[in-house]
Amino acid sequence: MSLARKIILAVCFTFAITCSAFAQWLLVPMDKAQTNHLKAYGLTYWTLQTPREYRAMWLLNYRGGAFLLNDSPDVHVKSKAMGVHVEPMSDLDYGEILIEMENSNMDEILLEKAPKIAVYAPPDNTPYRDPWGDAVKIALDYAQIPYHVIWDKEVENQYLLTEGFDWLHLHHEDFTGQHGKFYGSFRGQVWYQQRVRLFKQAATEAGFSRVPRHKGHIAQLIQDYVLNGGFLFAMCSAPETLDIAIAAGAGHVDIVAPELDGTPTQPDYQSKLNFKKTFGFENFTLHTSPYQYEFSDIDDPKPEPDPLSGLEDFTLFEFSAKHDPIPTMLTQNHVGKVRGFLGQTTSFNRDTIRDSVTILGDIEGTPYAKYIHGKLGKGTFTFLGGHDPEDYRHLVGEGRIPTNLDLHKHSPGYRLILNNILFPAAKKKPQKT
Repeated sequence: MSLARKIILAVCFTFAITCSAFAQWLLVPMDKAQTNHLKAYGLTYWTLQTPREYRAMWLLNYRGGAFLLNDSPDVHVKSKAMGVHVEPMSDLDYGEILIEMENSNMDEILLEKAPKIAVYAPPDNTPYRDPWGDAVKIALDYAQIPYHVIWDKEVENQYLLTEGFDWLHLHHEDFTGQHGKFYGSFRGQVWYQQRVRLFKQAATEAGFSRVPRHKGHIAQLIQDYVLNGGFLFAMCSAPETLDIAIAAGAGHVDIVAPELDGTPTQPDYQSKLNFKKTFGFENFTLHTSPYQYEFSDIDDPKPEPDPLSGLEDFTLFEFSAKHDPIPTMLTQNHVGKVRGFLGQTTSFNRDTIRDSVTILGDIEGTPYAKYIHGKLGKGTFTFLGGHDPEDYRHLVGEGRIPTNLDLHKHSPGYRLILNNILFPAAKKKPQKT
């Protein structure tokens, strides 16, 4: 048992009557007793923000990954306003939890600061609008967690590093410059044509003659951010296209069909891919036809279209809270199995996942993983397949009506997103006990 825990227990048991009479803490349970799992993350984030900067603990594997906050009148008011269930606790109660955690696969993590969050997306001051939603923006808005939208110019100007962003999110992005592989089905649509014009304009303004070269450059800058200590979370097509762009030399190897960029693909492009520099995938085979929706064999080309089949549901692995705190944080949930959901990249072929990458969630009985995590330089990356945890198919165009999370307050899939948002708050790795 750590010295700090011994001191807490000694104080509590010495002054048992006093400690049990007054609440010093507010427990935010994350098991089925919680009335709003998603806003509980927002409440915890709020307590960490300046000027409050209250103490917050993440109790890994205890009651679904509960949070322990300083008891304060304004925290009570905020929790009621957000509809989050909290339970007053004394130091004695806390001491008893520590004893239980010491003898179980549980641990506590100190959350030190409110992470500064960036979401990569086209700016709002353009005619183009994505015809799909972004589950992370939906989650952040619902949980009342602030974030900054950045795009190519901000990445190029090193805002991620100079402005001190702790966390970057990528969603339905295409860093290969193939315009989302939508050419075959949507090239006649106004939104697609606006998207192509916007991306070409951005490339020209940045000094690039081809969109694939520009997007490859952006992918490299994002990787540099992670190498320098940034936390990256990516969903849907972003994980796959990010690594394809990196493997293709940040756009130097032409893997894009002439219908899309006016130049032929490079001969033997597959043999020129460099898998040594990618985030988490290697030895994948590209699909370069502009009429094919898939980017590569990283993704499952034929996921189950029926949400009632349960074939895309995935199981979260259980990790040692004391020895593997990072994957434990990322998999905190009130269920062990999460309902599946599709996306342009639905899941990840295990044969293409690097051995050093940790699989957090697995689609049992298939060769595909759903949720993975790894280290790169001083930073980390976490990839989640699929587009929206509460919209199974999420067809193009449906994103104009965002998912109403008031109907999904207890969504296990959205909890995984929010685990990643709070993960950078635990800056210091705890001592193994």
